Amino acid sequence: MRFLSSSPRLRLAILGVVLVSATAGVALLAASSGSTLAGVVEQSGVAGPIVYVAMYALLTVLLFPGTLITAAGGALFGAALATPLTVVGATIGATAAFLIGRRLGRDQVEQIAGRRIGAADRWLSRRGLLAVLYLRLFPIVPFNALNYAAGVTAVTRRDYVVGTAIGIVPGAFAYAALGGSIDDPTSPAFLGAVGLVVALAVAAPLVNRFLGRRGPGGEPPREEP
Repeated sequence: MRFLSSSPRLRLAILGVVLVSATAGVALLAASSGSTLAGVVEQSGVAGPIVYVAMYALLTVLLFPGTLITAAGGALFGAALATPLTVVGATIGATAAFLIGRRLGRDQVEQIAGRRIGAADRWLSRRGLLAVLYLRLFPIVPFNALNYAAGVTAVTRRDYVVGTAIGIVPGAFAYAALGGSIDDPTSPAFLGAVGLVVALAVAAPLVNRFLGRRGPGGEPPREEP
């Protein structure tokens, strides 16, 4: 056991194996049951919303694309209900991934990556809640990747959870509305959802450039090529 704690690469490798194995297990379970995840929620009856939240949280930890789950939620429940359900499920899953990263990865990732995570660490710890809000509102850093990456920075758990819960609301609504109106792509609801998704994507680099002009410490961390 002492060997595990002294080997950062091994601990991160174990975490990766656990995630991959759990992901494969969920995929095999869905395939063997012959039903889609949406079908599982539908078959749950009145417990469907609770099952949706639980599945969203689990799949977030397992790095499944959240936009697909949110769109499915919109088709199942409509945007009005799917949005809060998605926010709850995604926040629970994101917090779980954050805690996993913090428990298993902070010291280890620092030893492996060195200064490559220094900029993200300083930016998140300095700006806290506002930094998390920015990264959640504008889709620059992939949602699932940020969950684990934030766990190895100095951002507080409170700032991370609050920033995530608030920052994902516009995106959750947009993709839920897309899923809820996908059968009528000419409807105002569908077009409005597309417009919101595009607005968030276009605003991201503009805000990024604005923060960059504010001087040292103003620019958010960038992904390395």
